[in-house]
Amino acid sequence: MNINIGSVDRVLRILVGLALIGWSAFFQGPSWAYVGILPLLTGLVRWCPAYAVFGIATSKGK
Repeated sequence: MNINIGSVDRVLRILVGLALIGWSAFFQGPSWAYVGILPLLTGLVRWCPAYAVFGIATSKGK
């Protein structure tokens, strides 16, 4: 598992993931907003399976 998510991409994924989860958990948002777990996890581990399948990498050097 090579890192394929760069710094800016990582920060955006974490923020979007936390925002979606917070919206659903604290502001009675729709239950589908828990899909925010996916960008949060991919941002934390810095690896995206969709990027791997399509050969995309936003990280430098790899």
